[in-house]
Amino acid sequence: MNIVQVSAELAPWSKTGGLGDVCGALPQALAQRGHRVLAIAPRYKDYANAWDTGVRARIHLFGHTHEVGYFHLEQGGVHHLFVDHPSFRRPGIYGDDRGVYGDNLFRFALLTRAALEAPLRVPLNGELLGEDVVFHANDWHTGLLPLFLEAVYRSAGRYTRTPAVLAIHNAGHHGTFDAHEFAGLDVSTRWWPAADMAGRLSCLKAGLVLASKLVTVSPTYARQLCQDQAFGLEGLFAHRARDLWGILNGIGEEWNPATDKHLEHPFSADDLGGKALQKAALQRELGLPVRPEVPLFGVVARLDHQKGIDLLMGAAPWLLHQDVQLVVLGSGGAAYEDFVRRLAREAPHRARGIVGFSEPLAHRIEAGADLFLMPSRFEPCGLNQLYSMRYGTVPIVHATGGLADTVPTWDPSSGEGTGWAFREFTAEAFVQAIGWALHTWWNHRDAWAKLQQNGMRRDSGWSRAAELYERLYIASYGG
Repeated sequence: MNIVQVSAELAPWSKTGGLGDVCGALPQALAQRGHRVLAIAPRYKDYANAWDTGVRARIHLFGHTHEVGYFHLEQGGVHHLFVDHPSFRRPGIYGDDRGVYGDNLFRFALLTRAALEAPLRVPLNGELLGEDVVFHANDWHTGLLPLFLEAVYRSAGRYTRTPAVLAIHNAGHHGTFDAHEFAGLDVSTRWWPAADMAGRLSCLKAGLVLASKLVTVSPTYARQLCQDQAFGLEGLFAHRARDLWGILNGIGEEWNPATDKHLEHPFSADDLGGKALQKAALQRELGLPVRPEVPLFGVVARLDHQKGIDLLMGAAPWLLHQDVQLVVLGSGGAAYEDFVRRLAREAPHRARGIVGFSEPLAHRIEAGADLFLMPSRFEPCGLNQLYSMRYGTVPIVHATGGLADTVPTWDPSSGEGTGWAFREFTAEAFVQAIGWALHTWWNHRDAWAKLQQNGMRRDSGWSRAAELYERLYIASYGG
């Protein structure tokens, strides 16, 4: 198949979180299965080895005609195409320190229209993809792709049999704008009902209504979107439940403790000796006492409501009265950042908090910690629990979305499970799960070793996900 993925983020070139990682990794996994894959994203800045194709497209939006260019880079068997326009070349992807950009609807509508033009205009190795493609849009930023496909192209006799799949990575972001901005999209008002959400324009809703198929990033989250986690779009998800797939994300080889460039001491499931050395190195780096016998808890998270940081704040006083160590890395809300900064002051021998983000330190925390805390309120898929398991770091998670699908609770009678998943979203339930983990750490070291092995040997790669996406694309031709 010819697969055209369109996204606002594309790692390693642009990324704010899991969306960029997924959109960078899935195309490579699909290419390895023999498909021709074109991944399209904005050109936020100059990217090494990306060359100007010389192709230009003129697109009419918001009362003006805008010219975009296309820069091409082939890597990992995937064609990457970066849409060039002055509106993309800014300090941040979605906003800066003054807030979100006021023209984001225009910026991502332009990306989407440019992506729809690309198969018709930009040769790949001397050949146009043409109309024999499957479009794969991601989140609200490209939620208008199915609308443009119907309103602009099919109505003109183009892409008449071309399906569009919409992936929902986080339904908490609808891409809503004032209704009057719909006129700037340069499509007939007959399409307004598809985008109308309580009198406002919703890019995500337009995609949900008009896409051939829908997919989200875990089976449990797919069910939850039809029930109570779509922020007002539950009825629409339920209406389209037969077209909604749930496919778990994978993780790439950059998260492999045996080859991780950020680690001083590589290790593997067959030889965990390096993990103990990496733990000691992390303790020294953070200025914590080097105590191999003490369980070290790690948290790497965006500090916001979704991630359940309030549960962590509620559990921290109890946790730090145990003989443990805790490190938290993240940024976000002011109250949460204050909590992180206080950790070292209140428990200087047991806790460290780092406000901000560092990719190398995130890898070292995943590798050096013994346990990983992830009490998310909701979590479409989650990646950190997958990283943790691959690094022999036992996760403790709230049983929601992809966390419920990937972290079965440890069963000492069968020796199965990879961590602990608590069901009630309360600090008490969180503390109880931590208590079970500590009991196992202190009293059942053989069981702990089995827990680590279970997680490290779990198949968290992209090959299975790519196979399921392949089936989804085939199904999308049926409507």
